[in-house]
Amino acid sequence: MRKLHKLLGLALATALCATTVMATASCGNNSEGKPGIVVKGTGDTIAVIAKGETHAFWQAVKAGAEAAGKEFGYKVTFSGPPTENVSDAPIQRTKLQAALSSDSTRAVVLATIGNGFQDELVDAHDKGIPIVEFDSGLYDNGADVTPGKDPRIGKVATSNTKAAALVAENFFKYIKENGKLVKGTEFKIGIIQHDTTQTGIDRADGFKNKMTELAAAEGYNVTWAAKQVSEVGKYSQAVTALKDSCQAIFMSNEGIVNEVQPTVFGDSSYKNILFCGFDCGSKQYDWIKDAGNKYALLVGSVAQDSYSIGYEAVKMAAQIPAGDTKGETKIVDIGGQWYTSANIDELKDKNIFYLG
Repeated sequence: MRKLHKLLGLALATALCATTVMATASCGNNSEGKPGIVVKGTGDTIAVIAKGETHAFWQAVKAGAEAAGKEFGYKVTFSGPPTENVSDAPIQRTKLQAALSSDSTRAVVLATIGNGFQDELVDAHDKGIPIVEFDSGLYDNGADVTPGKDPRIGKVATSNTKAAALVAENFFKYIKENGKLVKGTEFKIGIIQHDTTQTGIDRADGFKNKMTELAAAEGYNVTWAAKQVSEVGKYSQAVTALKDSCQAIFMSNEGIVNEVQPTVFGDSSYKNILFCGFDCGSKQYDWIKDAGNKYALLVGSVAQDSYSIGYEAVKMAAQIPAGDTKGETKIVDIGGQWYTSANIDELKDKNIFYLG
């Protein structure tokens, strides 16, 4: 009996030790050993600070964010700078500082432009105000996080690499099935990358790498023109530079489509080029709906579900209990939806396709 008691005692001690270790592990460190944030905020407001405010994409994000706020019982404020240019980053910082200074702020949902947010992130950590990243991350845009002072508890976005690969998969299928790819014959593709941010890089590389992989696997000779890394106001120059050497062109965001469309529509020689894109919007809608009848064919594009991005980001912020220590960063990939003239109107009815 004494031996049995000794064994039971040893088992109980082992169980208590394991429980203690598990509790410690869940209360302050993720798999990388990163200290978590002790969430102190008890306010009733979730501040959403976007990279823009007026564009249809951000308005759809706002609608989703407000819907989640209503569902989970939080007031949602939504703000952003007038444009998405890096020069507007100071405006974002001012808005973030105001949110962190307010006693009503429970959490911040943030999509950053550029860098230089280090002080604000430290402030958020010290005040126990969690930050949920959305659309593009703090690391993506170069805003370094101070070790041990990381207030981020999650990220909600579309994986740009995966979404661009989805474009490549569907575009490859189209050109293969429609006889555009011929073994032993070169098929040259151009890329217009909308800027030098990680978002632009991931979309361009995601498309190129997947297309290269698919072509090589089936023995097709896909080659690449010099990539056009451009900026707002110069996209039409980029497409002109690619026109005479390419059979296809990938455009990495809606802004490119908006600028390129008038150039393509006004020059019949572009009819010999196939296009594919990223994002959606009114000009992209019109171009895809044309289906190659009057103008160069925009085969398809990938849409981000911007409404769900806003909804899921605020939902994540709302479900972090005050007082909890969060050491792990939760990642929610919203994914992308490939669309063509065949399914574009269906997406309009699902809040996925935004027009503006």
